[in-house]
Amino acid sequence: MAKLSPLSVPHSHQRPRLQRILGRDYRLGYTLLIPLIIVLFGLLAYPIFTAIGITLQDKTVGLPGRFIGLENYRELLFDDPFFWAVVRNGFIFTLGSVFLKLIVGMVMAIVLNQPIRFRSLFRGLMLMPWVAPTVVTALTWRWILELTGVLNYMLKSVGIIDAPVPWLAQYGTALTSLVLVNTWRGFPFFGISLLAGLQTIPSDLYEAAEVDGATAWQQFWHITLPSLRTIILVVTILSIIWTFNDFSIVWLLTGGGPGNATDVFATYTYKLGFRASRLGYGETVSVILAPVLVGIILILSPLMLRGENE
Repeated sequence: MAKLSPLSVPHSHQRPRLQRILGRDYRLGYTLLIPLIIVLFGLLAYPIFTAIGITLQDKTVGLPGRFIGLENYRELLFDDPFFWAVVRNGFIFTLGSVFLKLIVGMVMAIVLNQPIRFRSLFRGLMLMPWVAPTVVTALTWRWILELTGVLNYMLKSVGIIDAPVPWLAQYGTALTSLVLVNTWRGFPFFGISLLAGLQTIPSDLYEAAEVDGATAWQQFWHITLPSLRTIILVVTILSIIWTFNDFSIVWLLTGGGPGNATDVFATYTYKLGFRASRLGYGETVSVILAPVLVGIILILSPLMLRGENE
């Protein structure tokens, strides 16, 4: 059979794929995309490139900056005495909080998925930590954890401690206290998301597993977890991003102290940028965090997409 020359190939097969998808009105499609591109540029690209530009300057709040290249990055990575402690605190705070939120949220979802009395009431009550304003949550926990707070009073009353413990003011307990408070505030998000996923799992799967003699743990491991994998990955990614950028809980409870023992990326950026008036240097801390978050998303996203394809 003779080969067709390029001139003999139908014109529709020579058009770009996007034009074939959009049809005859592909020019209109391109035109309608322009507002979206402008919005994306305004909301994403412009702020990102502006932030990167600030990191290349020796800039003070309220004054024009002076271009210094990568000096802020060099100083932060090699000369800053607190930066790597901030990195360690950020990972401990984030990974510890997200792990505990996942565990507690899973327990909440499984319990509230059972046919118990007043289930709707309990579901509403369990959402209270999530819907309460962050300032109210932080101030309440500060009242509980301070030296003369409720927790020390209760522990001393039952003889567990002899003297009040400065939970938020000593190196050994301050960061752990922040992890627990953040867990308390965030576990309902995991719980309600996983509960919605549990209700989509067919009951026939559990009934068949019981007939085959599977234990409750085997049903959880082989039915519940695989069915919830995509939801777990989505809420985990969102929680990691939110927790890495959390400022309010840390600042209102400890202010990054004692010293820099509980400083995370957000609080350290604030201290450098506004308290020390080194806006360019403080912005560098935030910009360095971005590749970390992108890396986490790139690692977890394929797992999520694989779960959807299965």
